[in-house]
Amino acid sequence: MGAKNAGVAVGAGAGVGVGSKRRLPSLAQLRAFAAVAEHLHFRDAAAAIGMSQPALSGAVSALEETLGVTLLERTTRKVLLSPAGERLAVRAKAVLEEVGALLEEAEAVRAPFTGVLRLGVIPTVAPYLLPTVLRLVHDRYPHLDLQVHEEQTASLIDGLNGGRLDLLLLAVPLGVPGVTELPLFDEDFVLVTPLDHWLGGREGIPREALKELNLLLLDEGHCLRDQALDICREAGRGISGAGRSPSGEGGGRREGAPVTTTAAGLSTLVQLVAGGLGCTLLPRTAVTVETSRSTQLLTGSFTEPAPARRIALAMRTGAARGAEYTELAEALREALRPLPVRVLGSDD
Repeated sequence: MGAKNAGVAVGAGAGVGVGSKRRLPSLAQLRAFAAVAEHLHFRDAAAAIGMSQPALSGAVSALEETLGVTLLERTTRKVLLSPAGERLAVRAKAVLEEVGALLEEAEAVRAPFTGVLRLGVIPTVAPYLLPTVLRLVHDRYPHLDLQVHEEQTASLIDGLNGGRLDLLLLAVPLGVPGVTELPLFDEDFVLVTPLDHWLGGREGIPREALKELNLLLLDEGHCLRDQALDICREAGRGISGAGRSPSGEGGGRREGAPVTTTAAGLSTLVQLVAGGLGCTLLPRTAVTVETSRSTQLLTGSFTEPAPARRIALAMRTGAARGAEYTELAEALREALRPLPVRVLGSDD
């Protein structure tokens, strides 16, 4: 008979049903019995678990009474396990091991920066900030199991709200109820052009220059695309071919130079610029990585205040590990200072 059926048979034979008040063995009783089963000697068993010999003997006797079986055969010379004792000793040891594992897991949960942390990152941040994030976690939080998921903003927010993700690293503001943002830094956008472009390498470019540029943007769904479109609208440019009017709705007024959307990632976008197909906007953290692959590019900076984006960590409001995430945000701010960004304070 299997263990499950055996349990049912014992319960039925003893007249115990669901909701009965039958006594259960205590952990102290199981611990005492397991020690005796291992040492087959009361004095040695008592010493092994730090219990007095009379207390040990009383705990084993109480367990026998609770279970209704004889576990030990006691003689003046030695202690032997009864047939029932041999079977139940295995069970008692397994129960104690599981309880030990439970306590260890609880201790790990209580300890900060341990266990799994599922971090979601947008594609226009991941290649440029993850080296800093991973180095920080490796050096400062070696017991943290960081799992990274690169997805677009909408998917990340769904994952956070649904419990699939714990923390997000992305551009804000999100304006999503139930999500708390922990700002990290602001970074400027720069204009990337082909070598022969009239704005190539210039400083103090006015935003109004965006009105007539052939601007290359990312595909729909990337928050960086929306940020670039917003910058263009702030510069007074009507968006043609972007599927949205200056008010943000499709089918509106179409004027100004066209916006060409042909790239799924920043690397492709920059290569299109190098090929002379237009210009694009890059966040400063991406410039070194993306422009180093070609000698056919120049970058230009805008007049102050330059168009910029804000990057933050985002968590569920009231998250159980909220204090950890706040501490991680502060550590990240310090780690990010060498990058070309304006690090923010916790109150920004």
